[in-house]
Formats: sequence, structure tokens, C-alpha cells
Amino acid sequence: MADLFPAALPSAAPSEPAAGAPLADRIRPRALDEVIGQEHLTGPEGAIGRMVAAGRLSSMVLWGPPGTGKTSIARLLADAVGLRFVGISAVFSGVAELKKTFAEAREFARAGQRTLLFVDEIHRFNRAQQDGFLPYVEDGTVVLVGATTENPSFELNAALLSRAQVLILNRLDTPALEKLLARAEAIEARPLPLNPDARGALIASADGDGRFLLNQAETLFSINLPEPLDPAGLAALLHRRVAVYDKDREGHYNLISALHKAVRGSDPQAALYYLARMLVAGEEPLYLLRRMVRMASEDIGLADPQALVQCLAAKDSYDFLGSPEGELAIANALIYLATAPKSNAGYVAWKAAARSAKETGSLMPPKNILNAPTKLMKTIGYGKGYAYDHDADEAFSGDNYWPEEMNPQTFYAPTPRGFEAKIGERLAYWQKLREERQG
Repeated sequence: MADLFPAALPSAAPSEPAAGAPLADRIRPRALDEVIGQEHLTGPEGAIGRMVAAGRLSSMVLWGPPGTGKTSIARLLADAVGLRFVGISAVFSGVAELKKTFAEAREFARAGQRTLLFVDEIHRFNRAQQDGFLPYVEDGTVVLVGATTENPSFELNAALLSRAQVLILNRLDTPALEKLLARAEAIEARPLPLNPDARGALIASADGDGRFLLNQAETLFSINLPEPLDPAGLAALLHRRVAVYDKDREGHYNLISALHKAVRGSDPQAALYYLARMLVAGEEPLYLLRRMVRMASEDIGLADPQALVQCLAAKDSYDFLGSPEGELAIANALIYLATAPKSNAGYVAWKAAARSAKETGSLMPPKNILNAPTKLMKTIGYGKGYAYDHDADEAFSGDNYWPEEMNPQTFYAPTPRGFEAKIGERLAYWQKLREERQG
């Protein structure tokens, strides 16, 4: 996992960087108040600031995007309260190494030296391995500091979460990234070879990742340029950071949630933005089309029956054209959904009907609307008295179709929006006829 400041994991407090060390290592903070962008945690009123002031740490999970300083904070925490620092990575460590680490921590504890155990990418340990931490956290053998880019609610088991605070690190914003560049320029004793627009483009290209920004700055410092670069020159020289997006993890679910809610909220501009975010990051277009079909059914329904048709047509268009040409059909269908009248009346009706079906069990429909293909079925009354609607005036008999043990229910109540307004008129008309013919 990328982090803001590199660190050899099994080490003690921060030491002076070696000659020729990477730029990110040379400007690594030496105290918590030097950490950039996480003042809500490290400041005097922050959770970490309060723990350090009290001189006592509790176990914690640092959750945040790559390049926001999780490893650096863990190292500085150990130094701030005088704990022995041990770091491991869940990618490279197994049960044997964990047992050895815990045994050593216990020996140090007997000698009066507590251990801060930093576990990088803690979410990569399976549930059984996570359970292995519990006794050592509970008895104080180690203070556990885990780091993860993934939502702990999904990736860590409940027992471990109940013993650790989850502290959320912010994505580094523009002012924080600007501070990093200023530190880099102070270390190098020269400005970056960029004009103001290119400097802004460099910061935007980092997408909140401080380490990526510093690596890009180091590349720029290493090149002799006759004059400062403009944005076009910068783009030609450096690659933009690939957006953080894992198609089976939280970033994926966050964006699809935002897309769905923008459509539901009738905001086509925001909907297009999230659609583009997902497609640019490599999301499967057919997944997006499936979700759009769901939006058409759940949030628009019969207020505009064409919404579902538009989604299926976009699916056919994408199947025919592929990417990137077929993506325009997806965008057009999305705009249609976002601008269509909204109704969840069908969605609500279906849930209510399903709930009623579970509650009422196996009630028989009234016999008059049952088919009677055999003599026995006719003898016991199946189909007797059935009123064929097409023989009635206006093709409407007004008959009862509910089980005898059940009162008629109203599941579907159309809204006055879009096509459902017309449906409401029809329902009111048929109800009036039904009352006349049953009365």
C-alpha cells in the first residue's frame, strides 16, 4: 500500500534519512504536528492528539486513501509515548511471523517496554488471523495500530473492531498538497520548474495522494529544463495518477451509490460525472447498464414507462458498438433517467405485495376465477359463476378476485407525476365502476 512517507517497517523511531534517499523520505515528518492534512486527528483536540497528551494509546485502525500518512503517524505515535515500534505487512506476513512477533512483545513487556505493533494493510489478514490478535490486544502485550484503505466495517471482524478505535484519515486537499510541494522546494532549495497553471495541474494529477505528488516532484527536480513547463508540457512529461478504484471494494460501491442517488434526485449533470468516473476507472459498462435498468424500475417506474425501454435500447446499442462508441448510448439513457418524472409507487407496491404474500400463506383464490379442466373440478365449483370481462360493458365485470379470507388490499398508489397521472385516472374510473356493479 502506498503511503505518504516511506519507512522500513521493522524499525524504531524515525531516523535521519540516508544520503541520496528519495524526496518523500527526506521530508518525512519528525513529529506529529508536522503531519500534513490530518490535523483533525493529530491536533490538540483530535483523537490522536488527546491520547498523546495523556501519554496513553489505545489500539486503533487508521482508515484512509493511499498516500495520506498512515505509516508515518504510527511511527510518530510510538516515539511520542515511548513505545517500541514493530511493523509488519499483512501482504508478506503469516501465522509463524505473527507468533514470533507476539512472543517478542511479551518478553519486552515483562521487561517494562510495551510494543506498538503496526500492521500495514490489516484488511488482508483473514478472519481467523484477525482473531489471533485479540488476546494480545486485550492483555496489553501490544498496542495495535492497523492501516487500511478499505472500509473496516466490511474487512475487519467485529471482535477486533470492538477493541480498536477507527480513525479516518482525509484525502489530502489542495492546500495540504501545496504545503508538501513547498516543503519539497525548501529541501531542494529551488522552485519546481512549473508555471502557476502547471503547478495547479500537478497538484490535481495527484488526486489526493501525497506520496505520488512527491514522486512526481522528484522527477521534475531531476530534469534540467530551459524554462518552466506549462500544463501541456507537464502532461507530455509526466503521467497522471490512475484514479483509486477497486471494482469489488468500497470505492466501487460509493460511486454507484452516488450515481443512483443523482439519478433519483433528477440531477443529470452529477449523474454524468459519476458515470464518467466509473467508466474512466475501468468499470464494466454492462454492470452500469444493469444498475440503470434497476433505476428505471425502482425510481421511475410507470411515471415514464419509456425509461426501461431506453435502458434496454442502450444495452443493445452497447452490445452492437462496444467501447468507446457505445458509451454514448449509455450516457443518453442516463440523461433520460435523470430527467424523467420519478415514482417509486411500483417499487413500494411490489414490496407490500410480497410482504402480504408471506403473511397470508396458502390462501385459495375464489373458486369462480379458477380453471376447471376436469369434471371433478367442475363438480366442486371451480370456475362456477365466472364473469368473462370482455362480455361485460366496457370490458369490465367488477368481479372480486381476492381470497374469501382476505379483504381487498391497495398495494399500488400511483403518483400524480408523468404517465402515472393517467394510470391514476384509470384506477379511479374502474373503482367507480366496481362500486356501481358490486353495490
